Amino acid sequence: MRQDPFGGRRDQQTSRRRGFNPRLLILVLFAGYGLYYYFSNQTVDPYTGEKVLIDGSIGIEQEKALGLEAYQEILQQERPVDPNSQIAREVRTIAQRLISKVPQVANAIAQEKGTRIEPIWEEFEWDVNVIQSDQANAFCLPGGKMAVYTGLIPVAQNADAVAVVMGHEIAHALLRHGAQRMSQQKLTQIGQMAGAMSGMDPQQQQMVMAAMGYGYLLPYARQHETQADEVGLMLAAAACFNPEEAVPLWERMSAASGGQAPPEFSSTHPNPGTRIQNLGALMPKALEYRKRFCETAGGSAGQP
Repeated sequence: MRQDPFGGRRDQQTSRRRGFNPRLLILVLFAGYGLYYYFSNQTVDPYTGEKVLIDGSIGIEQEKALGLEAYQEILQQERPVDPNSQIAREVRTIAQRLISKVPQVANAIAQEKGTRIEPIWEEFEWDVNVIQSDQANAFCLPGGKMAVYTGLIPVAQNADAVAVVMGHEIAHALLRHGAQRMSQQKLTQIGQMAGAMSGMDPQQQQMVMAAMGYGYLLPYARQHETQADEVGLMLAAAACFNPEEAVPLWERMSAASGGQAPPEFSSTHPNPGTRIQNLGALMPKALEYRKRFCETAGGSAGQP
C-alpha cells in the first residue's frame, strides 16, 4: 500500500474545499426569503399603474392607528397655534377644499392609468393643525392627520402655494407611501439579519446597507416625492388654486435653504432644479384639471 507523502493532509484539505459553507447556506436562505417577500407583496399602485411593495399584513386601520399615534406625540411635543386664530382657520379652509376634490382627482387619475382605485380616503379621519415653528414644512400622516408649520407661510407667500404643499402631503397618504416605507424597512431588516447571521463583520454589513440605500431606498424615496408632487398638484388645481404657483414656490424654497441641498443621488428628495423641471412639465395637465374640476371662477385664492 502506497504511503501518502502528505500524511493524509491533502485529502483533508480537499474535503474542506469541497465541504459546504453554512454561512453561504444562511445567505441563500435569507435571499430566497427576501425575494419571496418582495414578489408576494407586490401590488399595483392605482395612481401610477406601477407595481409597488406593500406588505399584505399592513391594512388601512393599522396605518390610521400608527398615524394617529405619531400625530398625538407630535402635538404633545410641538405647540399648535390657537385653532380660532386667522392662520389656523385659513389653513383649515385650504385643507377642506383639497379634501373635497380627492374623489374626483383620484378617480380621474385611475381612469387615465386604467386602474381600479379603492376609496381609502373615506376611512380617513381628517384633522389639521398649525404648529408654531420656524420650519418651512407640512405633513399628512396615514389616516389624514395633517399639520402646517408657521415657517412655511412667509416662504409660500400665498394660499395657492400653501395648497400646493398641502396637496403634496395629502398625496403621500393617498398613495400609501407610509405603508410602502414600512415594507421597505422590513426588506432591509431581512438583509441586516442575513448579514449578521452569516458572519459578516460590521464594516461589511455597513457597506452592503449603503449600497442598498443608494441603489434602492433613496431612489424609491425620490420617486415617492415625484409622485406626490404630481398628485398634489392635480389636487390643488382641481380645488381652484393656481398650480402655476408651484414653480416659484420651489424656487423660494430652494433660496430659503441657501442652495445647500445635498447631491440628488444621496438625498431622499429630488434636486430643486429637477423638481421645478418636473412641475413645469406637469403644468398643462394641472391647468386642464383646474378647468375640468374647479367649480368657481377666478384666479388666485388669495393670501394665507
